[in-house]
Parts: sequence; structure tokens; C-alpha cells
Amino acid sequence: MEKRKDGFLIDKGAQDKDVIFGTRAVMEAIHAGKEIDKILVQKELNNDLIKELLQACKGANIPVVRVPEGKLQRITRKNHQGVIAQMSAIAYASLDHVIDSCYAIGKAPLVLVLDQITDVRNFGAIARTAECAGVDAIIIPERGSAQINSDAIKTSAGALNFIPVVRVKNLFYTCRDLQKMGLALVAITEKTEKLMYEADMAAPVALVMGSEEDGISQEIMGICDEKVKIPMSGNIESLNVSVSAGVAVYEAIRQRKA
Repeated sequence: MEKRKDGFLIDKGAQDKDVIFGTRAVMEAIHAGKEIDKILVQKELNNDLIKELLQACKGANIPVVRVPEGKLQRITRKNHQGVIAQMSAIAYASLDHVIDSCYAIGKAPLVLVLDQITDVRNFGAIARTAECAGVDAIIIPERGSAQINSDAIKTSAGALNFIPVVRVKNLFYTCRDLQKMGLALVAITEKTEKLMYEADMAAPVALVMGSEEDGISQEIMGICDEKVKIPMSGNIESLNVSVSAGVAVYEAIRQRKA
């Protein structure tokens, strides 16, 4: 157990990342404006204090996941009272601020939209490439995305401390918002014949990447302005998603420097 500079008790033996546990302690962290990745609440708990906690989570746009007690016990053996908050390793950015800042200096925004990418190491590798290339932001959903924990920070070689990460409640509506902001949605997918070299990536663009297992969701794919693929000549049908993201990002950089 360790006490942080902000006064909150942290279980450093937790499974994946720093956690705060106990209903009152978690509520204090919410009211203090701490960056919380998500809150795990024991399934059967529904007392007045839990209801107050859930209301606070809703007001702060913090995802809540109902889990069995065994899941909580695997994270910490301390007296968690059925509530564990998994702390984010970074502070999230505002999408409006990122895009407005680009336009303010006359730059065409270049962002990555990560749909259903849950592998922490892939996420970290994408963040590393994106930061090195000068991508303006990475956009992820609250649910169905890799946790930004110490493993992600390590895999990104610290890039996640520098590149803005925007976490949104609904990725589909955010993609619609990006279009309204003047960005073209370009899906990187093998389900097309058009090569990525044919897309205009020098203009404001959001490159959409899907997971290796499921690809880009049909809902988001349906509103993309363009669907392009990375040319493949070998026997293997696809690249690792972090490699694909790197190839697509640097094609955008190449076009912008041409």
C-alpha cells in the first residue's frame, strides 16, 4: 500500500494498474476531479451509497462496469467494499480543443480513430508511432478500448505522456462530429480495392483503424468518406494493426510534405 502525493491510498499490488478502492474513497476521487479510467462495482450491490456513487459517475462521464466479487478480489485483497476505481495514467484531452488548435495555426488536423482496439501493446505501439509522426490526437471510446495503464505507457516508450488522447462516450457520434469539423473519415481496411495512395490525406483527415479480430464496426464503416487498403503482395493477408497504423500515418505525412 502506498500513499500518493494527493493523499489517496493506492494499492501498488493491483493486477494491472493503480487503483483506489472503497466506496467513500472512490467518491472522493471523483469529486476531486481525478482521472479515472473506469469504476468496477460488485454486481449485487445497490444500496443508497452505491446509487450515489453511480450518479456521481454519470455526472463525471466515468464508465461503470458491474462485475462479480471474484473479479474485485483478483485485483486487490484489501477491504474494497465492492468498489474499485482504476486510475488513468494520463489526462484526457478535449476533441474541440485539439481540432480548434490545429485550425488556429493553419494546420490540417490529422487524427487517429481507434475502433475496438483492446490490446494494450498494440495501443502503446500505435501511440508511439503517432507521437513520432506528429499526429494531433488519438481518439478512443470509453468502452471497448485498451486500458491506458503502465504497460501502455511503457510500450509507447512514454509517447502517451505527450500525444493528446481523447476518450469519448460514443465513437460513432464523435466520427460524425469530426466530419462536421471538416475532417474526412478514411477507413484503413482490406475490404476494398482502392489503395491508400489514392486518398487525399493532405487535407484534414481522421484515419480509422479497427481491431485485427473484428475490424472497423459496420456502423462506423458505413459513414466513412473513403475506404482504402494497404497494398499486400505476400501470402499473409494482413498486417498487425500497429504496423498498419504506422504505414497509414506515414503515407499521410508523405502527402503533406510532397
